[in-house]
Amino acid sequence: MKRIAFVGMGVVMGFGAALGVMSAKGADDASAYRQLDLFSDAFEKVRANYVRPVEDKELIGSAIQGMVSELDPHSSYMDAKSYGDMQITTRGQFSGVGIQVIPEDGLLKVSKPIDGTPAAKAGIKTGDKISAIDGVSIQGMPEDAAVDKMRGPSGTKVVLTITREGDKKPFDVTLVRAAIQVDQVTFHAEGNVGYINMPGFNQQTASGLERAVRALKTQIGPGVKGYVLDLRNNPGGLLDQAIQVSDDLLTGGEIVSTRGRRPDDTQRYDAKGGDIAEGKKVVVLINAGTASASEIVSGALQDHKRATIIGMTSFGKGSVQTIIPLADGGGALRLTTARYYTPSGHSIQAQGIVPDIQVALGDEASPAKQMRQFEADLKGHLAGEPLPAKRVNAPIIKAAPGKKYDDFQLSYALDLINGKMTVASATDTAAASANGAGASKN
Repeated sequence: MKRIAFVGMGVVMGFGAALGVMSAKGADDASAYRQLDLFSDAFEKVRANYVRPVEDKELIGSAIQGMVSELDPHSSYMDAKSYGDMQITTRGQFSGVGIQVIPEDGLLKVSKPIDGTPAAKAGIKTGDKISAIDGVSIQGMPEDAAVDKMRGPSGTKVVLTITREGDKKPFDVTLVRAAIQVDQVTFHAEGNVGYINMPGFNQQTASGLERAVRALKTQIGPGVKGYVLDLRNNPGGLLDQAIQVSDDLLTGGEIVSTRGRRPDDTQRYDAKGGDIAEGKKVVVLINAGTASASEIVSGALQDHKRATIIGMTSFGKGSVQTIIPLADGGGALRLTTARYYTPSGHSIQAQGIVPDIQVALGDEASPAKQMRQFEADLKGHLAGEPLPAKRVNAPIIKAAPGKKYDDFQLSYALDLINGKMTVASATDTAAASANGAGASKN
């Protein structure tokens, strides 16, 4: 709030200076004041002449959104509702029934019931449609309003009316709301290797990793050979959680540095020591969906040679966004305030983390995968720095023809930790051809 107040005060004081001795700073502020006068004029004309009445709140919100969204793809304005939803996501849990929904035909279609939640236990299935909540039809109701009706204090009841394909009539399901975990760290043993999946970075992520490692040590015993940290399709999240996750696996040294326009946006974060994996091998899986906070972890572990990074080049989001609340319940700004740099001083902005070993999953050529965007594809993205050519042109390992894998990248990672060779195929990169690469075992 102090930052917002300071900016507002700067405009007023600048205008006062413009009335007296006109310094360069005063001239800039006076120009800003004239532009705000122009905005006020446009606001009044739209308000008075648009084809339908428009609420002031709608006009101001759209204006703020337009102002910040044109700066770069990751800056945005959140109204009070969106800001509240973002806070729920970063906390890592909310109270509800545990279903993911999408709007369809004026109703809500269940895209996924979350395992272990009231909805999953009650037998709600993917594809079910919710037509009413507590007896009130949601036909045409805004999605946010319908979702809000399903949420509520833990222990309270909510009745969902479900339409299911194959059933002639809708039926009611009574659910008792409970605490629902968001982007929860999950894990299991793959023989003598611990597999840990991290779908996002919220306030529970670092503690989730620590809990997973403790449990896997107990489950596998002293014969644990290492850990696979799966950051594929992890879109990122909280910077402090990325720092803590990296710190959990490093014994010292820099984790990440941030450099921005303001002095307090320029920081260096160092590991405090204490590797929870006790020096065991670590392999990190990444792909084009690995972004932001997950790239910070990948870059830190790669630069310190603490982990082997395998998979495909990551998304390439090397900027930091700060959430700045606005006054009087006006929501918040998500504003790009800094770039971040890996311990080697490298910015991955619009370039991504290039794996130590590039391993294809096998479906990269599918139309859906080809349509996936990287940071460099986004309009208005911050300019990046070029990567070393030798890393960009490294060979890509693929599953050998005729070999079937549920997850080739994971299989490759497990073999790597266990010291085995994976039967694999050559790549089609120019660098691989120049080196005479053919069928190989890696």
